[in-house]
Amino acid sequence: MGRYGNLNYPKLTRNGFLLGLALLVLSMGTELLAHGLHYTLPAWEETLLFDVGILGLFLFLLSPIVFGIVLPLTE
Repeated sequence: MGRYGNLNYPKLTRNGFLLGLALLVLSMGTELLAHGLHYTLPAWEETLLFDVGILGLFLFLLSPIVFGIVLPLTE
């Protein structure tokens, strides 16, 4: 048993990466589809999609660094 319990780092890295990618694609895809169809989104939806995109970007970039490099090295 490691310092942080029994964590499966490759699984956490992969799942975090894929979740971040899915959130980013969902956010940007919805924005592009709405603008492509000349549909105006309400301000709260624009804000929600922007926040989901930022969260997805952070997960997409930080999951491999945190779960793939930093945490395994600190055990």
